Amino acid sequence: MPAKRYNLFLRRRLMFPKHQQSKDSIFFRDGIRQIDFVLSYVDDIRKDSEIKAERRREFEANLRKTGLELETEDKRDSEDGRTYFVKIHAPWEVLVTYAEVLGIKMPIQESDIPRTEHTPLSYMLGPLKLPEHVKYPQPEYFTAQFNRHRQELFLIDDPSTFFPSSSRNRIVYYILSRCPFAVEDGKKKFGIERLLNSNTYSSAYPLHDGQYWKPSEPPNPVNERYILHQNWARFSYFYKEQPFDLIRNYFGEKIAIYFVFLGFYTEMLFFAAVVGLACFIYGLLSMERNRSSVETCDPDIGGQMIMCPLCDSVCDYWRLNSTCLASKLSHLFDNESTVFFAVFMGIWVTLFLEFWKQRQARLEYEWDMVDFEEEQQQLQLRPEFEAMCKQRKMNPVTKEMEPYMPLCARIPWYFCSGVTVVLWMALVISSMVAVIVYRLSVFATFASFMEKDSSLKQVKSFLTPHIATSITGSCLNFIVILILNFFYEKISAWITKMEIPRTYQEYESSLTLKMFLFQFVNYYSSCFYVAFFKGKLVGYPGKYTYLFDVWRSEECDPGGCLIELTTQMAIITIGKQIFGNLKEAVYPLVLNWWKRRKARTNSEKLYSRWEQDHDLEYFGPLELFYEYLETVTQFGFVTLFVASFPLAPLFALINNIVEIRVDAWKLTTQYRRTIASKAHSIGVWQDILYGMAVLSVATNAFIVAFTSDMIPRLVYFYAYSTNAKYPMKGYVNNSLSVFLIADFPNAIVPPEKVDFTTCRYRDYRHPPDHEKKYYHNMQFWHVLAGRMTFIIVIEHIVFLVKFLLAWMIPDVPKDVADRIKREKLMTIKILHDFELKKLKENLGLNSKEFSQHFMIEESKVNLARSTT
Repeated sequence: MPAKRYNLFLRRRLMFPKHQQSKDSIFFRDGIRQIDFVLSYVDDIRKDSEIKAERRREFEANLRKTGLELETEDKRDSEDGRTYFVKIHAPWEVLVTYAEVLGIKMPIQESDIPRTEHTPLSYMLGPLKLPEHVKYPQPEYFTAQFNRHRQELFLIDDPSTFFPSSSRNRIVYYILSRCPFAVEDGKKKFGIERLLNSNTYSSAYPLHDGQYWKPSEPPNPVNERYILHQNWARFSYFYKEQPFDLIRNYFGEKIAIYFVFLGFYTEMLFFAAVVGLACFIYGLLSMERNRSSVETCDPDIGGQMIMCPLCDSVCDYWRLNSTCLASKLSHLFDNESTVFFAVFMGIWVTLFLEFWKQRQARLEYEWDMVDFEEEQQQLQLRPEFEAMCKQRKMNPVTKEMEPYMPLCARIPWYFCSGVTVVLWMALVISSMVAVIVYRLSVFATFASFMEKDSSLKQVKSFLTPHIATSITGSCLNFIVILILNFFYEKISAWITKMEIPRTYQEYESSLTLKMFLFQFVNYYSSCFYVAFFKGKLVGYPGKYTYLFDVWRSEECDPGGCLIELTTQMAIITIGKQIFGNLKEAVYPLVLNWWKRRKARTNSEKLYSRWEQDHDLEYFGPLELFYEYLETVTQFGFVTLFVASFPLAPLFALINNIVEIRVDAWKLTTQYRRTIASKAHSIGVWQDILYGMAVLSVATNAFIVAFTSDMIPRLVYFYAYSTNAKYPMKGYVNNSLSVFLIADFPNAIVPPEKVDFTTCRYRDYRHPPDHEKKYYHNMQFWHVLAGRMTFIIVIEHIVFLVKFLLAWMIPDVPKDVADRIKREKLMTIKILHDFELKKLKENLGLNSKEFSQHFMIEESKVNLARSTT
């Protein structure tokens, strides 16, 4: 059957007229009218097939009434023999009308402002640069909002190429999203999205302009897809800059600004990665001479210290030198450079956000977004909202009647949405508690198993019960995170739709808030637990605290909880990055391969341009949202807990270098072309980044103060050390308190007989022979005071530097501000000259009205010049 089907397909192709365009043609059959959009559908034999057919007829008839031109490809000419394709072309009259409606800016004169001159540093970075014709595919222009009554003002050399393909598909989609198709149950129904949801049409998409592996042949226009693939989507170009203007021209500003943000964030990560790597190398070089590790590993010191059991009944007493390797590894991330790096990252995140504001301001100028008011596309009413509204209300701004839905109709869905979010967050917390219970339960098993099995004696030197439990618990937690994340993505999109948001902007903001709150709790809750709660409320031998009165609270390793937080961070961060990149690269590749396999043809070499794109994956409106969410989640790991893992910026840098090329590759090769849309910023994500930046100062200060051993070591160094030559000598012994074994309750003491009377535990408490035995001693309060002082001092220093930097660095660079003023002045002058020329033609040279109008317009120009 596949062979017969393939031969039938070839016979159909051979029957085509010889004058038919090539398979890559993006034109109608006449070879003149360009295809701006494609709709596809499949005939079905269900009961509602007639209803769907009637909807399609009405919809297409209404599209023709708006001025659009349609051409249908019969299913007999399609590769599968069952799919119809409706090709849509927007003629000049439609384009100029809706370009004015959407406020699209078009060129009126080539700019006389030179591009930024090359600096000596830019010549040093020559290998990273792209060719000029790729980086700047078009010259810079002075632009103005298009007006169909002033067409002579604009630089229209060829009407067929005046509007770029991204603007054309944006205009057509605007019409499609508002075109009615039926009146059912007394309600007017409209919009391509409703038709897609009801499977009346199977897909709607703009065309790629050619193959990604070869340039197009005339009469097709320049193949920007091929240029993007050659200069942007190849992994061998990972070190090159990105062609942002070309991305913007092809995919629109909304996609382009994401890649600008990701590229800028990656560039800034380079500096954080270098400093973090230097701090790690310092820890590596000083690991062997670290006094705490030396004393812990010394058989005469750590080998003679008998530690109290880490769990009840099953666990035995153990010697401190069994954690020798863990102590050395802890020093890698818990050393003097930790404080410096925490302060550095507090300053780095401020510089990143301030410089990003400048980069964004430069983009607004370069991409004609200076006067952009949260674009019409975002503030437009959603068709779903209009369809659900039964009432109308006057808009106080436009003074027009608009669909209106009272708050009382939305309250039930808001309540349902809030309850769902809270329940899922509670589920995340419950999952984290379950992982804690797992760690508590498994720790005793690991401890008894390793103690009894003589074959594990060598393994115990580097894989202690603490490390084994921490690694397995972190891996389990990561798996739970991925599972919960998968289900919540579906639920959050559903409940956001049920809230019936009024505009696209409201929809995105509502979804962003839900998803970010969940991701924050899902990814960071386990890190917050290890950093700020684990080992803090343990109690002491003989009077431990218990979870649910069953499991004894977790204790930190004698080297501190920082190494466990590092392990948790490393597994979640690296695991998430590897899983995310594999999913983004493999998922669309496998799906497209499966479609080609089912067709039994080499699809991209045999059939038409619209069929090739039809078989690609759909880049949905939420795909970009998830890309931002992934980047912001990574930003949280890089900033919130970076004091415990200085290598986090390095791993993030490596991931982002790969991420940029993976995203570019899948957009140019594996996905249909996206519908162009405008955006002048990263939106609500910028506010989230600012909030995380402020929170990161506090979290890193608390990690250094309470999770690491930095403050206890400093207190011992300055207040309790008695050795002038080696101030840190005796620190390990000083940090461990003494417990009398006879004071153990019978229920928790190990059954084996021992020949010693005391054991040690990590705390600052009085010994058993003191009148206040087992109460906190004075050193405990000194250490606590030191911790609180450190937090207050560091936070004030970092926040002061942050506010000074934010004040010193302007949001809009001076050269950009000057360019904006110059362009406004020149635009006013060009419009003024154009109007005078038209008036001169209408009124004559010596007309009194012309003189008066000339004086008025001159006054306007002078006023504009004085204000700019």
